[in-house]
Amino acid sequence: MADAWTEALGLMAGILTTGAFLPQVIKTWRTRAVRDLSLRMYLAMSAGVFLWLLYGLCLGSLSIILANGATLALSLSILVMKLRWR
Repeated sequence: MADAWTEALGLMAGILTTGAFLPQVIKTWRTRAVRDLSLRMYLAMSAGVFLWLLYGLCLGSLSIILANGATLALSLSILVMKLRWR
């Protein structure tokens, strides 16, 4: 039961932290305003989240895999917009 509780806690944390990226993705997509977004920050963030995803895969932790897979997709989408709409 502790494992199910721990994964549920991880899923809730993942939903909140991943969801925090959504407003930025939506605003960037709508406005195409990327001048004030830090390229270095999104490069580092994407690399770090990718490593967290690998870590989750090594552990077999569904909460880590789902949260970081979704966060990586959002972070990479901002990174692509930053590079495309310089």
